[in-house]
Amino acid sequence: MSPIIKRKGERFTLPSKYLLFILTFLCTVLMLVTFGTNAFNKPLNTVLGYIIVPFEQGIGRVGGWLSNRSEELVQIRRLLDENAALKDQVAALTEENTILQQDKYELNKLRQLLNLDEQYGEYHKVGARIISRDSGNWYSTFIIDKGTENGLSEDMNVIAGGGLVGRITSVGPNWARVTSIICDNSNVSGMTLATEDNLMVSGNLQLMADGVITFSQLVDSQNAVSEGDKIVTSDISDKYLPNILIGYIQTISRDSNNLTKSGYLTPAVDFEHLGEVLVITDLKQQVYEN
Repeated sequence: MSPIIKRKGERFTLPSKYLLFILTFLCTVLMLVTFGTNAFNKPLNTVLGYIIVPFEQGIGRVGGWLSNRSEELVQIRRLLDENAALKDQVAALTEENTILQQDKYELNKLRQLLNLDEQYGEYHKVGARIISRDSGNWYSTFIIDKGTENGLSEDMNVIAGGGLVGRITSVGPNWARVTSIICDNSNVSGMTLATEDNLMVSGNLQLMADGVITFSQLVDSQNAVSEGDKIVTSDISDKYLPNILIGYIQTISRDSNNLTKSGYLTPAVDFEHLGEVLVITDLKQQVYEN
């Protein structure tokens, strides 16, 4: 409660903040008088020293603590600013690295297509990008961004990566649908590259979970065909150009008739990660007519 000061015939209340200011001022004056002059005798000076010195020490400690906290706040603010700047730098570097990785991926894909173009240099080709595909993990059927306006037509062979992808089964002005060799209803006449023995390659989407499709009707009278042999399109295929790589024999076994063999084939193309393809614009009929 604020103290009450009496005057002649009236009472008024002195605010506490003014009282505190007055007391502080008086303490300061007493300190100056006590330690700066000989106005008081030594015993009184000693008594006041026991009272005022701890007060001064307390004020000094509080001031030092406040000073340290102020410096710490400045350091925290500086660290926060540096942390924010580092986060911005990391975000920028991450974005730059992502772009570089994408560019590297695109470059590798283009190199593969270039090598494939050189490998089948006797054919005319058009590059195309896949713009959509059917549901599922595999590119069994998909749409490319080229069509009749680019000279494409049905039954044109499509290649990518390591070899044969499939063929065009329908086409529009600026699009074309490709059915790949892994599709369930796909059958490709093939042959072993080393021995030229004929066989039939059939698509199977369920087996693609293990990375294989099937082959059958292999007549290997000399028992010369073995695992790892290359399988290419054969001359007797009515839709596919000859000698395009299909894949590699993974397993081989003799059929129950003891006349033919069948087994599993690893496709040369990664049908899970297709992005760009090459369309061979030379049709099988046109090649043989020429």
